Amino acid sequence: MRLVLSLFLLFFIGLAPLKLQAQKDPKAKTVLDAMSQKYQSMNGFTAGFDYTYADGAGTGDRQTGELAVKGEKYRLKLPDQEIYNDGKTVWTFIQTETYKEVTINDVSQMEGELTPSNIYKMYQSGFNYRLLADKSYQGKTVNVVELIAQKTDAPFKQVKLMVDKTSKDLLGWEMFDGQGGVFTYTFKNLKAAPNLPVDYFVFDPKKYPGIEVIDLR
Repeated sequence: MRLVLSLFLLFFIGLAPLKLQAQKDPKAKTVLDAMSQKYQSMNGFTAGFDYTYADGAGTGDRQTGELAVKGEKYRLKLPDQEIYNDGKTVWTFIQTETYKEVTINDVSQMEGELTPSNIYKMYQSGFNYRLLADKSYQGKTVNVVELIAQKTDAPFKQVKLMVDKTSKDLLGWEMFDGQGGVFTYTFKNLKAAPNLPVDYFVFDPKKYPGIEVIDLR
């Protein structure tokens, strides 16, 4: 159950060519800054997303989910699983027909991970970047920006962001695992949601009688 979350939070990508390691393309920065400013100006947003994975052998997986973000807070809903983050605590809630459990962590225990609340500003630290050729994506023309980790031991090395040329929305991103696997996330129905209440990002175990609580703080 935690596999999709792990893939969402940590993108394990193949190494980028060394000749790209020292580049910070000013044109790419312009696109990234505009995208980042768009999301920060919303002061909260909601979106649906599609997640797909295909390996080199042609087998794969597809799931859909829902996302809400406000500042450093986020709530991520996947089949049988929800992640709550109120900026201090992270709750991972798993529920099936036979059991339910929640694992609790401090946010500091997840430091360095890529999360729904920081993907639109991840380029600001630890990455070089360049602007690739425009392409059609979801029927729209997008800027494609490739991010390359500056440290060779970084847990994820390369991410491609698809940014709508007109609206500056982040429409999706792609990752490659270096073994023929391709991970794709696509945003849909993005909406500004500045009035999300604080308690929307807090999980209350009392609402789920019989739940197993695993507190790792």
